[in-house]
Amino acid sequence: MLSPDEWEALRLTLVVAGEATLFGMIAAVGFAWVLARYRFPGRVLLDAGLHAPLILPPVVVGFVLLTIFGVQGPVGRWLDAWFGVRLAFTSAGAALAAGVCAFPLMLRSVRLAIEGVDPKLEEAARSLGAGAWDRAVTIVLPLAWPGLVAGAVVGFAAALGEFGAVITFAASIPGETQTLPLAIYAALQVPGGEATAARLSAISFALAIAGLVASEALLRFGRRRAGA
Repeated sequence: MLSPDEWEALRLTLVVAGEATLFGMIAAVGFAWVLARYRFPGRVLLDAGLHAPLILPPVVVGFVLLTIFGVQGPVGRWLDAWFGVRLAFTSAGAALAAGVCAFPLMLRSVRLAIEGVDPKLEEAARSLGAGAWDRAVTIVLPLAWPGLVAGAVVGFAAALGEFGAVITFAASIPGETQTLPLAIYAALQVPGGEATAARLSAISFALAIAGLVASEALLRFGRRRAGA
């Protein structure tokens, strides 16, 4: 049985990972499309910048987010002054931190999937009068479905386990930003907390397995739809 605080950590973990994956995938599809289909000056620099969180220490990512989106940062000050929105030390900030760290993994998977779609299929559709949006929705994205699913699953798994960026940007506030990884860390700081840490670690493992099973089901569904 889990305590109320542990249930809240589990709920926050799923909410944070879900929001990070949702908004991360939207951005990943957009940037992946640009990188896969267009050639322009600065493309290499854009690609490198988008993948930077993959090689930077997560604490650095969290510090950069705190510098930009903190209440004294340029963007954070503007959001607070005009909309009353604060990201630092909130669950939304935790989702932002987790999403930024998971974003390169989603981007890479989606980009490879889009690049794997034969451009001749788009050319044929264009010759028949299909617009850019129609070609994307009816041809490219359905054919890239396995890559999109893989990107979403990898991103969700990475967001579930993100620690450094979240604790730096959002802190570890019980009931607000303390996800499972942060709760496990907090339990290990308390004498006799090993049992709690083990229990929460088992839950994290179960979530990972459930995500893999769900991804396999989605992939099979996509293949059936593609073959229909």
